[in-house]
Amino acid sequence: MPKMKTNRGAAKRFKATGSGKIVRNKAYASHILTKKTTKRKRGLRKSGLVDDTNVKGIKRILPYM
Repeated sequence: MPKMKTNRGAAKRFKATGSGKIVRNKAYASHILTKKTTKRKRGLRKSGLVDDTNVKGIKRILPYM
């Protein structure tokens, strides 16, 4: 049986926590920042967890995570 291939784009965007949850970076923080409040931009700097509805698909494209 050949090895499964990892989706390299996804591998750069997601990582696993110690408990097995998947961490992601938040969107909407790269441009058009003048109209966003400081509080909103500060919140976008923090990482978030992948929602349970998407975990199955992420684990499929990252088989060795």
